Amino acid sequence: MLALSRKKNEALVINNNVEITVLEIKGEQVKLGISAPREVPVYRKEVYVQIQDANKESVNVDGMDALRNLLG
Repeated sequence: MLALSRKKNEALVINNNVEITVLEIKGEQVKLGISAPREVPVYRKEVYVQIQDANKESVNVDGMDALRNLLG
C-alpha cells in the first residue's frame, strides 16, 4: 500500500484521469472530492463489498452445475 500525506486542498492523480482532492479535515474525519470519468465506478469500500457479496449470492449453483455438464 502506498501511503501519502496531503493537506487541505492538495490532490493526487491516479491513472491520468482520476483526481482525489482533500476538501476538509475535521478531527479524525477527512472529506475527499473525487473527479473521474463517468465510466469509472467509485464506491465506498463497504458498499463495494456488499455489491460483491450480493453478486456472489446471485450465482445459481444448480445453474452452474448444468452449465458445467453442457461444457463437459
